[in-house]
Amino acid sequence: MAGGNPLLRDFNKKNGTATTPDISRDPRYSPENLENLYNAPAAGPDRTGRMSYDDVVMRTSLVLGCVIVTAVVGWVAPVLALPGAIVGLVLGLVNAFKREPSPLLITLYALAEGLFLGGISRMFEGAYPGIVVQAVIGTLAVFVSVLVLYKVGVLRSSPRVTKFFMVALLAYALFALVNLGTSLLGGYNMRYDATIFGIPLGLFVGAIAILLAVYSFVLDFENISDGVKRGIPKKAAWSAAFGLTVTLIWAYVEILRVLSIIRSMSD
Repeated sequence: MAGGNPLLRDFNKKNGTATTPDISRDPRYSPENLENLYNAPAAGPDRTGRMSYDDVVMRTSLVLGCVIVTAVVGWVAPVLALPGAIVGLVLGLVNAFKREPSPLLITLYALAEGLFLGGISRMFEGAYPGIVVQAVIGTLAVFVSVLVLYKVGVLRSSPRVTKFFMVALLAYALFALVNLGTSLLGGYNMRYDATIFGIPLGLFVGAIAILLAVYSFVLDFENISDGVKRGIPKKAAWSAAFGLTVTLIWAYVEILRVLSIIRSMSD
């Protein structure tokens, strides 16, 4: 009976029986070709269609580039901050719940968020000169520090901490929603107007939010690392880029708010 490997079978068209071919006469199986195949390097991610770290870096750079471009527009026209925030929120939710990443929707999200960031940065800078540069430096410092600590194995996620993170994230989202309502309807911003022992509530909330952003970075890095190791499809790099961008924007906004509270207390 012929073997199961199709390379070792040769079907005889005349009588329909399977015979074993003489591969010694086939140039494809010469010692030289077999040795070359054995010594050839393994196929990389580009050849296999699997995600690599370079894919994540490239797409994250592209998405952040879109944020920066429209942030300049938002800086010049701060009136676009609110529409950008609304569109960015909607697209952020859509991208978060999509099973398959959409490069177009992720790019549109980045463009909308850029308008929002540019507008609010202009407003904060008008009230506290130099605060935007401080916030940018602070955000980069947090990102790089978490990345280094993750690389050396100091920061890792755990199921228990992740559960706490999800509960805290939900509580933060609820607080932000209620605070938005009180700010728009009653002109009462709990971040700045409410105090604990004379310290604005926003300072405590901001510190907690920054810690949540730090853990979110850890989860982002772990998802990317696990994805590369498991050889997930290359298109998943867009999801990784989206996750990193969301966390970076969140960290920047929270640091901007915390710095504004500190500056207002010192004035």
